[in-house]
Amino acid sequence: MIPKINTGTPRNVLGHVVSGALASAIVSGTINYKKTMQRQMSPNDAIKDTVKKTTQGGIATGSAIAAANFLGQPNGLMKALTAVSVGMAGIYAIEILDEKLGQAYDELPQMQEVKELEGEETDE
Repeated sequence: MIPKINTGTPRNVLGHVVSGALASAIVSGTINYKKTMQRQMSPNDAIKDTVKKTTQGGIATGSAIAAANFLGQPNGLMKALTAVSVGMAGIYAIEILDEKLGQAYDELPQMQEVKELEGEETDE
């Protein structure tokens, strides 16, 4: 039997989801702002990346706090591992969703015209 770990008073998971999302928004927003100012990234891509990282940061923080809460309970190891797994699945789902939305956007018929206007090479 694994001994109970004293993690203190259980923390509010939802509150930490918000905290993690805010922290991620500050970090990714600042980094993406710098990249935009240096013309390494378009403003639209910066916003998209910041929203994605904000969502992932909230998920990661919430699952980490939930896992820590479970470790403080008797026989909470499996619950903690489940919380971590749910967090990982959520972050992965955001990656897949971002990828699929990006593909759908690139496949729109009017994107050919937009790329030509922007001077990008097209596949056709």
